[in-house]
Amino acid sequence: MRFLADMGVALRIVEWLRAEGHDALHLREQGLQRLPDEEIFAKAGAEGRILLTFDLDFGEIIALSGKQSVSVILFRLHNTRTPQVIDRLRAVLERSGQALEQGAIIVVQESRHCVRRLPLGG
Repeated sequence: MRFLADMGVALRIVEWLRAEGHDALHLREQGLQRLPDEEIFAKAGAEGRILLTFDLDFGEIIALSGKQSVSVILFRLHNTRTPQVIDRLRAVLERSGQALEQGAIIVVQESRHCVRRLPLGG
């Protein structure tokens, strides 16, 4: 799978994804730290990447876009240490990878995750 990590996501998570065989990029690696959310969303769509973020604004952006081309993994964790995020991301990929490939927003919490298929309301 192809991923784009937003600024709140640790570089070590991107490195873990690469070690697992995924094509993963971080905004910081591309010098795009200040890219507005709408442009981050557009970049993920143009490159066919799943967006990894802690930013709640992306839930609204995807809902308003009406598009199903950009999947988003939205982390809503109290424990945001890298090992915990990787553990939760591993569970999402194992259980919901197909939904991500078809278009979904996945909200990841401490002990569960919720999948909403795209387009929302469709």
